[in-house]
Amino acid sequence: MPEYVLDHHQTGERQRLALMSLLLDPMHRRHIERLGVGPGARTLEVGCGNGSMSAWLARRTAPGGRAVAVDLDLSLVDEHVAGLELRQADILAGAVEPADFDLVTARAVLHHVGDAGAAVTNLVGSARPGGMVLLIEPDFLPVSIAEPPDIRAFWQGWLAWSKAQGIDYFIGRRLPATLSSLGLQDVAATAETALYNGGSLSAQYWEQTVIELRPRLVASGKLDDQSIDTFLAQCADPRWWTQTIAFTAVAGRVPAPG
Repeated sequence: MPEYVLDHHQTGERQRLALMSLLLDPMHRRHIERLGVGPGARTLEVGCGNGSMSAWLARRTAPGGRAVAVDLDLSLVDEHVAGLELRQADILAGAVEPADFDLVTARAVLHHVGDAGAAVTNLVGSARPGGMVLLIEPDFLPVSIAEPPDIRAFWQGWLAWSKAQGIDYFIGRRLPATLSSLGLQDVAATAETALYNGGSLSAQYWEQTVIELRPRLVASGKLDDQSIDTFLAQCADPRWWTQTIAFTAVAGRVPAPG
């Protein structure tokens, strides 16, 4: 797996991860609750970031459970709770523990991975027979109709830059077929799109991200200072409402013998 475009050593990465947790953890928790994961379960989160979801899983599966959190870089894990095991590892290297976990989950990881198919195969390989795999990834379809037109142009430049970096912002829509092709059963998927306005947490997330990456965006030639300034001005304007990502959550069950 290549390093993240925004790696953990970027100046604002701790704050950016905290914002991501505030925005996405509630959705992630709802999906896990719906799957019925509870006390005594063995869980694995790959790409744990600051560890907020893995710490929640450790508390949810107590007593008697086990929560393993895996990332390429564990330096920004903020929560250390009983029952949580941290591991520095690369999911492209293989299954974490073959056929061991009741739940295997990853969020906003696969769109950064050079070989997402191999990563999904290894994630599935980590789940026990009868266990569940839950993947949550972006689909940037909403930006194709973003308003006003200069904001839509910003997103076109962003997506062109991202593609050149090897980031796949449309992977979400393909994951149901991927899990089905690997033999998982009861595959189901939903897409959740937040509408937000300038000054909101979502707008702050994008503002921080774009400011952090600005020199690289301009140097790439895919975006210029004027386009970035226009986008940042909208992010600060509470009158502006928009939507960016259709976060796709797909879950499936590993077949049990017989």
